[in-house]
Amino acid sequence: MARGPRYKVPRRRRREGKTNYYKRYRMILSGKPRFVVRKTNKYIWAQVIIAKPQGDITVAAAHSRELVKRYGWLGGTKNVPAAYLTGLLAGLRALREGITQAIIDIGLHRPTRGARVFAALKGALDAGLEIPHSEEVLPSEDRIRGEHIARYAVMLESQDPELFKRRFSLYLQRGLHPKDLPSHFEEVKRKILEDYRDVLEKVRGGG
Repeated sequence: MARGPRYKVPRRRRREGKTNYYKRYRMILSGKPRFVVRKTNKYIWAQVIIAKPQGDITVAAAHSRELVKRYGWLGGTKNVPAAYLTGLLAGLRALREGITQAIIDIGLHRPTRGARVFAALKGALDAGLEIPHSEEVLPSEDRIRGEHIARYAVMLESQDPELFKRRFSLYLQRGLHPKDLPSHFEEVKRKILEDYRDVLEKVRGGG
């Protein structure tokens, strides 16, 4: 363990592995709001946050459980399609609050290509937020729509029906066969866009 007169105890959130203060410092220096994406074992959430001297101010936010409660989402709440829709929702809410630019903040999540945090980023980009990024990190359109989940479900159902029922029990309980996830994704996406039609019309009109 490090010790000595010049040793400084790391900040609590750094000790707990929750915050990289160097990255946070660099992001704050940009002067732009942060598009913050976090995930748990069950959910995805996205927030647009502005750093103020008195602390962070959240100006827009979305949680993947809202997809179920507000938009009738029948799929999982932590997968790639749910992450995209959550990012889309947060992005539209940010635009409604007058935020048009941000920088991505994935915290301590590993920046893996096509990861759920980048699916949320793609949702925010499609909403109309301007966020610097590399196209290489974004998931493909078929993954965003859940095509990979649908293909896996069809294969599993034919090879191991019992495992299929266990693996996709949540979908089946909600009345959705996972093979229909891509079309269901498009349906929920349309509902969200319709809900924020005024925001989209304002952005497209340049106002």
